[in-house]
Amino acid sequence: MLIYSIFLIIVIIILLFSSKTFSPIPYFPSQPVDLPLIVKALNLRNNQTIIDLGAGDGIVIFKAATQAQKKKLNAKFIAVEINPVLILILHLRRLFHPNRKNIKIIHEDIFNINFKDFIDFTDLMTIYLYISPWFLEKTISSINQQLAIRNQQLTIVSYMYPIKSMKKVEKIIKGKNNIFVYS
Repeated sequence: MLIYSIFLIIVIIILLFSSKTFSPIPYFPSQPVDLPLIVKALNLRNNQTIIDLGAGDGIVIFKAATQAQKKKLNAKFIAVEINPVLILILHLRRLFHPNRKNIKIIHEDIFNINFKDFIDFTDLMTIYLYISPWFLEKTISSINQQLAIRNQQLTIVSYMYPIKSMKKVEKIIKGKNNIFVYS
């Protein structure tokens, strides 16, 4: 009976990760070797909101929150994820994180998200993306539509994939994989 239960759990997890409803973008975590460069690209500062769209297991958001706490920065971190298994992992990691009061987890589809529902529009906002290249432009379009009227500084950091429509303002940080910064 235990074998059947384990098998069923594995099948459910596989279905959750392969379902277009629960995970329209495949889960690939950011490379740990590039984490210091990614956090550097986020350019952590006071009164900044960092949003990880498609946060996965939260490797970037939790590392950045740790660095902000060490530097005694007043920064907020928002992890947006649709996959229920990854949401559970995010909540468990947040529970034990020393900077948990500044970390918010949102269970939402990044293509249907309404930023004004969950963020305090601060002067500085940074959005981190590590999503499939064929979804980047759609995501950027949604971000621009919602944030175009705001008077804040917006930086977008894209891991591995450049954003073609933003090529003119691109800065590239070389790591194991490239990190593209747009501000």
